[in-house]
Amino acid sequence: MFNVGDYIIYGNNGVCLVDKIGEMGGSRKTQARVYYTLIPCYSKGSKIFTPVDNEKVKMRHVISRDEALKLIDEIEEIDYLEIIDEKKRDLEYKDALSKCDCRELVSIIKTIRAHIKKRMKVGKKITSGDEKYCRLAEDSLYGELAISLEMERDEVKDMVSKKFDELLVQVK
Repeated sequence: MFNVGDYIIYGNNGVCLVDKIGEMGGSRKTQARVYYTLIPCYSKGSKIFTPVDNEKVKMRHVISRDEALKLIDEIEEIDYLEIIDEKKRDLEYKDALSKCDCRELVSIIKTIRAHIKKRMKVGKKITSGDEKYCRLAEDSLYGELAISLEMERDEVKDMVSKKFDELLVQVK
């Protein structure tokens, strides 16, 4: 269980602040359940209400500062996604995103950036799917790291993008 004031990852909504914990008003059916009131950190003006015992959406604590620094140091060692069937590339990205795991997000970003570089070398454009999933993965990763490292998201993006750019030099 999370506590009021905790930063958590709530599925693909990204980083949220636990604002309240308690019963919701309304019908008798909902009064028996305890809910989190979550405030998404990067979606101004919105709130999420979810049962404390919700098992349909992944919820976890934001990684610690030490874990964030370790993750950034290990970016080069994290594997690329293994895309076996090009027709199922988007499904592989969706599956990796659904895990709500920072290492998976790094894998997505590395894989897509390398794929884009290869496409551009042969004169092909970036696909809308690659662009979409890279943006989703980057938003999730940089948002979580920003909270963990107590930095602005743009600062984290600049810092981590340099690591990804260094890896692209090695991609043929």
